[in-house]
Amino acid sequence: MKAKKNLLLLLGIIVLFSCNETEKKQIENTAQVYFGGDIITMKGISPEYAEALVENNGKIIFVGSLEMAKSIAGENYNQKNLEGKTLLPGFLDGHSHYSNSLMVANQCMLYAPPSGSGADVPSIIATLKKFASERDVKDGEMITGYGYDDTVMPNGRLLNRDDLDKAFPNNPVRIDHVSMHGTVLNSKAMDYYDISAETETPSGGIIVRKPGTNEPYGLIMETAYKPIAEKIEKMTLEQEIEATKAGQMLYAKEGITTAQEGFTLIDNLETIKAVSDAGVNIIDVVAYPFVTEIDKSFELIPQSQWLKYNNNFKIGGIKITIDGSPQGRTAAFTTPYLTGGPAGEKNWHGELTFSKELVNKAVKRVYDLKLPLILHCNGDAAIDTFLESYEYVRNGDYSQPWNVTTIHTQFMRKDHISKFVKFGIRPSFYTLHTYYFYEAHLANRGLEQAQYISPMRDAIDAGLKPSNHTDFVVAPLDQMFMLYSAVNRISRAGAKVGSSQRVTPFEGLLTMTRYTAEQYDEIDSKGTLEIGKRADLVILDKNPLKTDPLKIKDIKVVETIKDGKTIFKE
Repeated sequence: MKAKKNLLLLLGIIVLFSCNETEKKQIENTAQVYFGGDIITMKGISPEYAEALVENNGKIIFVGSLEMAKSIAGENYNQKNLEGKTLLPGFLDGHSHYSNSLMVANQCMLYAPPSGSGADVPSIIATLKKFASERDVKDGEMITGYGYDDTVMPNGRLLNRDDLDKAFPNNPVRIDHVSMHGTVLNSKAMDYYDISAETETPSGGIIVRKPGTNEPYGLIMETAYKPIAEKIEKMTLEQEIEATKAGQMLYAKEGITTAQEGFTLIDNLETIKAVSDAGVNIIDVVAYPFVTEIDKSFELIPQSQWLKYNNNFKIGGIKITIDGSPQGRTAAFTTPYLTGGPAGEKNWHGELTFSKELVNKAVKRVYDLKLPLILHCNGDAAIDTFLESYEYVRNGDYSQPWNVTTIHTQFMRKDHISKFVKFGIRPSFYTLHTYYFYEAHLANRGLEQAQYISPMRDAIDAGLKPSNHTDFVVAPLDQMFMLYSAVNRISRAGAKVGSSQRVTPFEGLLTMTRYTAEQYDEIDSKGTLEIGKRADLVILDKNPLKTDPLKIKDIKVVETIKDGKTIFKE
């Protein structure tokens, strides 16, 4: 312990004496010293604490003893007494759909309880009517909701076109599915999006039809949903700026200082770039253009400008999606769903979004471009397909590193893990499904597969460094609830979900900080509290490492600091 203290003292002396007189005077006038609470550095393989942290001009210039921190900060430093609270590196978003945060501020939230009021069809309709009344929605204006979860509707009574027509005869209504891979439309919205009985179901898509007819009636999913998503109403720059402020504050309130736009279409990219050029961002935003948008994205932002920040925004790589969602029964599996397909299909295994040949072609293009890849794969057949594609593209040569992250990876089998280790592929898990969708997975996939979703324990024990994510807006943006789900693995109904795959609170925090910084190739500047890194910080009212695991979900974010500046304070 004494040797460690002496080392920290030596580091402090080096920092102090490496500054010239001008720099020392500047530090004295602008430095902030955080102390008086638990400061968890997130370095090492076990928790490490520091007495104090010094920030100056957006950078961490010292982490260690309070005595040395005061010496380095000079006489006129700003005191930041934590008063018993806990300081951590700012959280990095492992995967979400940032662009949707710009829209949902003006949409009706319809998550199922406890996150929202969408418990059944009558509740959804009542919530929509209240929303329309409070917003004074006029006849003819689009009403949009998000978070609809068909898997928890009582007795299988699902929201349909007739329900929405009856409640809103004079308005187009679009209710987006919780998976973000689909929607339910009323008749006026069907007209707006040019969906009719003549609309054919595309390969890889789902259009639920009214029984006995060819009329679209319920969910429109996957590739059938893509034309609808592409026709979302475009905002003016002024509206984009206001929406960005509201959307980024959703992240800041959760202690997130780096957000991901994980499925970036060209319209999304144009919006993010325009707002970033206007200097509006208060957090870092990392975008991943969809593989079909590569050429358009290069026209907008040349590849030479990718992978580096400009006004808190960078393009981090490319996104490929090769299957759907398990709760929506569109993920691809090697064995059939126990409940059939979303439109009543028998012996239904789900489908790949693209053929294996197209997956190979897409993955090879990203590899040849030498860009990081994030790839959506949920079902075990989709994971098999990607691993085969990865082997095909590398052609036996794994000597050069390639930053690849599989998004969700929920139904990873035990035999997949050794291949992830061999290939150096990082899984980004989705442990919130242990809470929100376990019962749906149990019904659809059976006990063995449902219990093993997001096998974080086995992955970490094998040497992998997974990230964890909310997939917002599919699940609420709630970092403490996400941590709770990884540590406890308890379902909405109170079931234990693969207890052997629980992780410690420290390991759970690693998947939100250090491991995610590695995912973004930003470990040199983020993810831990170390000298020289950006002062992206979060202050919690309690220490997750010293809290009853069942109460982690109740911990509050009290302040979020980005590059040394407070962007949210409770």
